[in-house]
Order: sequence, then C-alpha cells, then structure tokens
Amino acid sequence: MSNAILVVGGGFAGLTSAIEAAELGHDVFIVEKSPWLGGRVAQLNKYFPKLCPPSCGLEIQFQRIRKNPRVKFFTQAELVGLSGGKGDYTAKVRLTPRRTAPHNVDFSLLASTLTGETGNEFDLDLSRRKALYKAMPFAFPDRYALDARTLSKSDMARVAGAKFIEAAEEAREIALDVGAVIVATGWKPYDVTRLTNLGAGSVKNCVSNMQLERLASPFGPTQGKIVRPSDSRVPLNVAFVQCAGSRDQNHLNYCSYICCMATLKQCLYLSEQNPNVGITVYYIDLRAPGRYVNVLEKVEARPNVSFIKGKVADIVQAEGDRVTLTAEDAVRGEKLTLTYDLAVLATGMQPTLAGENPPLPLLLDEDGFVAGGEEAGIFAAGCARMPLDVTRTAQSGTAAALKAVQTVKGR
Repeated sequence: MSNAILVVGGGFAGLTSAIEAAELGHDVFIVEKSPWLGGRVAQLNKYFPKLCPPSCGLEIQFQRIRKNPRVKFFTQAELVGLSGGKGDYTAKVRLTPRRTAPHNVDFSLLASTLTGETGNEFDLDLSRRKALYKAMPFAFPDRYALDARTLSKSDMARVAGAKFIEAAEEAREIALDVGAVIVATGWKPYDVTRLTNLGAGSVKNCVSNMQLERLASPFGPTQGKIVRPSDSRVPLNVAFVQCAGSRDQNHLNYCSYICCMATLKQCLYLSEQNPNVGITVYYIDLRAPGRYVNVLEKVEARPNVSFIKGKVADIVQAEGDRVTLTAEDAVRGEKLTLTYDLAVLATGMQPTLAGENPPLPLLLDEDGFVAGGEEAGIFAAGCARMPLDVTRTAQSGTAAALKAVQTVKGR
C-alpha cells in the first residue's frame, strides 16, 4: 500500500493538486508530457481575474515545488499503464529523452547555429523553432530540450561533439507505486481546420483565440505586437466570431464558459495597442459570470467596440489578404457581408482526453470529460472535468488533492 499520489498533467490544476497534497505530507509524482510545466496558462498573454502575465502565478507554483522535496516531476513523460487497485497502484511511465544535461545550460548560441526548423507548437505554428529550444523565458525546469527529429545533417555534426548534450540518449520506462491518481490532463483548443465554413486553414488572416494570445504575448512570435500573420501589418478592423464550433452538434455540443471572457480580454489587448482599431464581436449570447460582468461593461463602453447578435455563416478570402464575413444581425433581421483586416475565431475548450484511450479505469462522457473513477481512487481536476477559468481550476485542483489524500489515509 502506498501513501504517494500520482498527478497526470503539469498544468495549473496539476501543479495545484501536487503542491496541496505534498504540503499535507504526501509524496507526489507529476507526469507531464511536454518538456516544461505550466500547461495552457503558460501560453497566455494574461489571465483572469487580475489580468496578470502567466509568469505571475506560475512562478509562485514553481517556487513552491522547488522548496518541497516531496514533489517529484517528470517532463516529456507519459503514463502508459496502471495496474493494481485503489490504495495500491503501480504506474508505468515512459520517459522520452530530453538529450540535454540535467542542469541549466545556456544553449542559445549553439541553437542559433542550427539550420533544421519545424513549426513551433507553443506558438500554435505562428513561428518556427530550432531542434534545440526552450519554449518560454520562465520555463520550468529551466532547461533546453533537443528534438532529434528536427536536426538537419549539418546539425547532427554540430551537436555530436557538443558538451552537455547526449544526442544518443534512449527512452526508458519507470514504475511508480501510488495509492491514488489525480487526472489533470487539461484541455486543447478545438481543431479549427474542421471549421471549413469559417475559413480555418484557407483564409490567411483568420486566427484562433489562442493564436491571438500568442501574438499578444511579449515572448510570442511578434514580441507582443498584434499583426496580421500574412504580412505583419497592424489590423485596422477586427472581427471576433463567438462560439466558433461550440454549441454545435457537429463540433462541440457545449459552451466552454470562458470564451466570451477571452474575447473581451483580447478586445482590451487590441484597444491598448491601437485605440482607433475597429472591433466587431459577433455573438449568440455573451457570458460574463460573477464579477467578470465588470469586464463586459468596460468593453461595451469603448467607442471602438461594437456587438452584433447573430451567427457568422461564412468567412472567405478577400482582396488584399482581407477577410469577408457573411453573418446575420438577429436583432435587425438583416444579412450582413462585411470585410475586415483580421478575423478571430473564439474556439472552445476540448478536453485533452477527447478521442484518446487513456490507460486508466476512467469513465468519459460523450465529449471526453472525466465523468467517473472516484470509486477507484482516481480523481479529475481542472478542465479534465469541465471547462473552467484559472481561478476555478485552482479550486478544482485543491479539491482533487483533498480527495486523494483522504483515499490514501483511509485505505
């Protein structure tokens, strides 16, 4: 039997769960599939409720992990098997090699000499990255990762003799004995390429709301300047398309709770950079829960922002890399065809487990959210359970930690 707890996922929910359980005296193992902890929050420019940068909250969590020897984390790691039962599980974890030394080394000079490149997944393919890379300035662990698949032939020769690089490092598997499991696998942006009627993949200056977050970020592909991807021009008028694929039986059946607030936040980004930019928000309903209604009122008061209640039916390429929308104005009963410099699709939160077959005795609902498993000592936290903002995600992580602690104490 084990008093240790396994946390699958190193985003905000997973970090909160791990720290809370560790501070109650339990050994905790975090398994995170990416090279760094932080999850989706790390990709944001700012997050609610204080509209502070991600480093603000994440640095506090990282510091708590550094100071707590009970928390052990594995990055580039994946849970591939779970055997046993409640109170006595053995978790099999596959570790993908990082291929860099287990301490902080500045590889920026070497990385700049490499020629091989691939799409930067952290920037949602708005930029390119080298084979030797670090996604963000406040990355934790503060280590570069080497993606051997991206190395060119000349790159291979450069890294072969480089100090502190182990290009031949192999993948391996480890076993962890745990008494309970917290599933904090988070969410992924809905696949916009499925929204063909909304121009995804075919219209040059049609981006998702998460891509706009990366454009607005000071460590993003444009160093925080919101420009059109096609020509790096500052947009003079922008359209936001709410519920892009959400509340639609062909895509996501549900409301993702936070998309409206994300759009309002991004209206502020654009207005702060250019007070004269024209912004139009096409919506079905606007959701500003609780105190967030203050943000809605603030944006509605801006003279450069207008709201049109109506669904966008079509987005096509226009002359000069502009974007033409066809929509309805449900209040006036009119069909609208208008052209913008940039269109932003407010896509919803889809659970990371959607379409997956996790090696856990979990019950998933039809949308991929965790709907059961507590009787087996497996608890869901954050957006693995339901769409949540960061504040409620942290609360969910704490709740999952307390349930896991009760499980291992009362086994």
